[in-house]
Amino acid sequence: MPPTASNQAPVPPAEALDPVALVGRLREWGRALGFQSIGIAGVELPDAERGLQAWLAAGYQGQMDYMARHGTLRSRPAALVPGTLSIISARMDYLPPEAATPARVLSDPTRGYVSRYALGRDYHKLLRRRLQQLADRLAAEIGPFGHRVFVDSAPVLETALAEQAGLGWKGKHSLLIHREAGSWFFLGELFTDLPLPPDTPARVHCGRCTACIDICPTRAIVADGVVDARRCISYLTIELDGPIPEEFRRPMGNRIYGCDDCQLICPWNRFARQTGEADFRARHGLDDPSLLALFAWSEAQFLRLTEGSALRRIGYMRWLRNLSVALGNAPYEPAIVAALHERRAQTSPGHWLYEHVSWAMVQQEAQRTQALTGGSIHTP
Repeated sequence: MPPTASNQAPVPPAEALDPVALVGRLREWGRALGFQSIGIAGVELPDAERGLQAWLAAGYQGQMDYMARHGTLRSRPAALVPGTLSIISARMDYLPPEAATPARVLSDPTRGYVSRYALGRDYHKLLRRRLQQLADRLAAEIGPFGHRVFVDSAPVLETALAEQAGLGWKGKHSLLIHREAGSWFFLGELFTDLPLPPDTPARVHCGRCTACIDICPTRAIVADGVVDARRCISYLTIELDGPIPEEFRRPMGNRIYGCDDCQLICPWNRFARQTGEADFRARHGLDDPSLLALFAWSEAQFLRLTEGSALRRIGYMRWLRNLSVALGNAPYEPAIVAALHERRAQTSPGHWLYEHVSWAMVQQEAQRTQALTGGSIHTP
């Protein structure tokens, strides 16, 4: 039974509390809820706004029209949620324990590589629930206050806000890097109408390192902190709806959902820690799956085995598209050719999936010819 007015302890008004002490308690509550860091950001993001406008003007967003749809709301939190005075930014590690090592999967072209963030359950609901619990705990301490939770659910520049909140700096690959935890983590925000003291933004510690730029398979990092999404394998395998440009298919290798190369090479990730969240553990063997086994999934199997997963959002056809490219890049194998023939027979010749399967068949024939002659692969 909830406490009555006669026995409920009075809640002090927010302005009567020591803001610094309150932020300290927020960090304690955040840790208890599974967040590794909590920081406070203000609402002014002029540098990030200019960067976003330049990125959009260059067309780097590709098909992600939603990046431009909300104008400056994305870079002006107080306009997105009127009354916002400060933002609580939180991060949560997601690197799954007991998963196959990325290097092992990437080095075996018969296996499929799934970005580590997508191996477990979809993070959106978990982070949103925990942030709401943090808001509820804060309300129990100070009384009702205006707030709104965001986890990739609205036009929010989460990396820029996390930078302002002192949770790390924007690396040359455009992801946030924490000096003591690398970059394998999710971000979430709690917009509030509380005048909380902002944290000091972190200093940039990338120095002259260009490892992430140099290793990108498709040369998608076009400047420090600037990624041309149209060239990025994560965009190509997840966001792009339709055919993948041929120039990027061979560089994709066996990456069937996302790409982690820029994080795998980052020296700061030697400090990364594995997650303690059960929901982020790898499911259904997707940390080291057989390409042929995945390609054999029916749509019903795809929907069942990706339930509650970020993988579900790309849909069955894009899933088959990505797998077709990976199978085309695999060494010649009669079983692969047979699977491609069967899939093409089930696909309408007018659909872009048909073209991807056909492309993969050509690549397999080139692999077979190379094996027979010892020559190099010719890709039309």
